[in-house]
Formats: sequence, C-alpha cells, structure tokens
Amino acid sequence: MSPSERLQSFRPHDGSLLWEGAVARAPEVESAVARARMAAAGWARTPLEARLAIVRRFAARVGEESDAFARLIAEETGKPLWEAKGEVASVAAKVAISIEAHAERTGSRVRPFAADPQGALQAVRHKPHGVLAVLGPYNFPAHLPNGHIVPALIAGNALVFKPSELTPATGARMAALWAEAGLPEGVLGLVQGGAETGRALAEADIDGLLFTGSAGTGLALARQFAATPQKILALEMGGNNPLVAWDVPPGGVEAAARVVVQSAYLSAGQRCTCARRLIVADGRHQALVEAVVALIDRMRIGAPFDDPEPFMGPLIDNRAAERMLAAAARMPGRWIRPLARLREGLPFLSPGLVDMTGLPMADEEHFGPLLQLVRVDSFEEALAAANATRFGLSAALLGGDRALFDRFWGEARAGVVNWNRPTNGAASSAPFGGVGLSGNHRPSAFYAADYCAFPVAGIEGEAPFAPLAKGLD
Repeated sequence: MSPSERLQSFRPHDGSLLWEGAVARAPEVESAVARARMAAAGWARTPLEARLAIVRRFAARVGEESDAFARLIAEETGKPLWEAKGEVASVAAKVAISIEAHAERTGSRVRPFAADPQGALQAVRHKPHGVLAVLGPYNFPAHLPNGHIVPALIAGNALVFKPSELTPATGARMAALWAEAGLPEGVLGLVQGGAETGRALAEADIDGLLFTGSAGTGLALARQFAATPQKILALEMGGNNPLVAWDVPPGGVEAAARVVVQSAYLSAGQRCTCARRLIVADGRHQALVEAVVALIDRMRIGAPFDDPEPFMGPLIDNRAAERMLAAAARMPGRWIRPLARLREGLPFLSPGLVDMTGLPMADEEHFGPLLQLVRVDSFEEALAAANATRFGLSAALLGGDRALFDRFWGEARAGVVNWNRPTNGAASSAPFGGVGLSGNHRPSAFYAADYCAFPVAGIEGEAPFAPLAKGLD
C-alpha cells in the first residue's frame, strides 16, 4: 500500500505521530454499508430492552476506560486533559439522556379512536430508518458523533461511522468500545479517511446521514441530498455567534469578563458555539474590556498534560493555525491583543481581541481563539449587529433585566439563547442546533431521537370496517 493510502494522526502539541491506518476507498465504504445493511434488519428486530442493555454496557465500558480514553483524546486534539475528561464523561452520560429522550420523543402511543364506532385504536409508533452514516468532527471527536450514534442505535438503526481525518484514533477507540459492549457485528461499521471517503459514504446505499462540521461541507451535503428526499439529513454546522454585553452592573464586571473569556476562548475557540463577536455599549464598555484583557494576560496556554494545567491548548493542526492567522491579517481593526503563533512549527496561538467598530466584518466562522469587539450606541443597534449573520447557532446577553432579556430572546435569531451564561453553555438534556447556515432544523442532543426514527400512524381494529354508507346503488 502506498503512503498516499495511509492516514496518519499527529499530536498537535509536539507534532509526533500518534496513529496510522488504512484509508477506506469507495469499494471499502460500499462493503461497510453492505455489512450494515445485512445487520440492520436483525438489529431493528432486537427487542428494545436488549438494545438498551448493550447501550448501557457501552456507557459502563467508557467509565472503566475513562482515564485512558481521556488521555487519547487529549493527545489527538491537543485539548487540556481536564477538558478531555469532561468530554469522556459526556460520552457516558449521553446514554441515560438518550434513553429518556427515546421514550419521551419517540415512544409508542396507543389510544381509543373516538371517531370509530367499532372501538378501533389510534396508534403512533416509530421505526428506524435503516442504515445511517455518521460524519464526526475533530473538536469533540467522541462526544459529538456519539450524540448521533447512541440515539440511532437505540432506535434500531445500523450505522457506518467516519471520524474526522484529524482524529481517527479516537474514532477507532470508540468503535472498539461498542464492540466490547457486545454490539453485534456489522451494526456499527467504521471507515477512516478524508473528504473522498466522506463523499463515498454520502453517495452510498444509506438511508440518511448525520453530520456535525463546517457550513461549507454541510452545504455540499444539502445540495447532494436535495435529489434524495427519501433520505434523512441532519446538519449541525457552525456559528458566527454574538455575545451582547449591556447594562452590566459595576459589581458584575469581573464575572461578566469570565463569561466573555469562556465564550470566546474555551477549547482554543474550536467550538461551534464560541462567541466570535462581542457587542458592547459604546462609552460604557471600558471596564469590561479591561477585565477581559486582564484575564487574557493570565491565560495559560500549553500542552495537554502540563502542570499547572493550561486553560487552552493548541489548535488541531498547523493548517488550522495558518487559516486563523490569515483571517486575522485581513482584519483592518485595532488589535487590543494580537493573534499570534506562540511556538514555531506548532499550532499554539495566543488569544486575539480586535476592535472592529465601524469596519467591514466578514460573516465567517473563524474557528479559533479570536474575538471581535463591536461598539454600538443603542440596544436596537446591538440587536441588529447580533443578527447581522447568515448563521444562527448561539447568542447570549450579559447584563440587563428580565425584560431586556425577553426582548433579546424574542429578536435574537439563534437556536441557543443564553442570559448571563457563556454562548458555549448548552445542556444535553435540551435540544441543540441552529438556523440559517448553522443547521437544517434537525436539532441534536435531546431531540436527536426525532431524526433517528420516523413516526408511523395507524388506525387498528379487530375486524374489517369502513363507513361506506352513501353513493351506492
């Protein structure tokens, strides 16, 4: 096999090789889908309680392997170990949440059909789609694809999973944990590779695709799937998320600054819900900005296992760092804290803060530690600035009272709207998703059950009956 057919994963914090494996080409992808197709009917017929037992065993295996799994995620993504441990905990916790969501969102409902004089029943039950593809991202290489995999398996689907080409080792380990939990062979297939492998999977004989990733890839999938309306497509894409600070009381400035820093720089800015724009009241913003800068200057940036622990690690690779540096170079604003490479040859970046007030701003998702400051004169202008985006994933308001937040909630166009909490604060027990370029109205998290099965309605009677009373000779 030539080197071009091998996939390699490197540790972002030191550039060393972590994992190497074969790339799945179209024939291998088709074989994986065919195996899933063969396994799908048997898995769908497996009683729900038996499926749930395997899913619970998966959660137990994740718990047993939590330290090693977290270390692998930290090595492959560069995120601090404390953050990787949080991701592993979310993977295990997803099981109980998904079981609850399946019962609440897609449970069976059978009741008397009042319009039928023969005492028929009105029934609503749900069926799995069949074979679903899952395309995972690199920023949460276990938690986010797992958010599709668990509810899809509970619903009775078979799956083919392609991890991000930047985090194949994490994807491989997660697939192995499912096998160790007793998932039947063929029910969860794994294919490794980049864009070519992803396209082959999207074009294969699948019944739907569940995607988390960039808006560009999501748009390409939407165009492709427009010709196959019989296939479910769930898109969770990025955001150009606004954080509006308004009427923050003097005593709350420090707390508000912490919300800003977590919103913008958590995970080195590599979260789809990270704040990209800080919108403030001109003339009343200086104390908050100074407090944010003070926190930036205290921020530890380092390798996953450093002691003391870093707040954020490197970006996923040098290409991502170069994209961020190029985006920063195009910005005509006044740099309060520059975005800069911290270590030659490695993707460590300093957190950037730039004042873009009155200047043209590209409506892009800059997937890294870069926050743009915009000063406005009125709350009306703040709302307009917040909504000046094609995206609509997350938005948050800092300060104000309940009436102001109610107005913000009513006018902010986003799928996640928070008050006095970070833009990247979201609960797995609630739906998660956005509008515009952020998604296609298929919210994940608690509502993932909705797109993992389809409802079947029916009227059921013990004997044939139809009220054919008129129009006959």
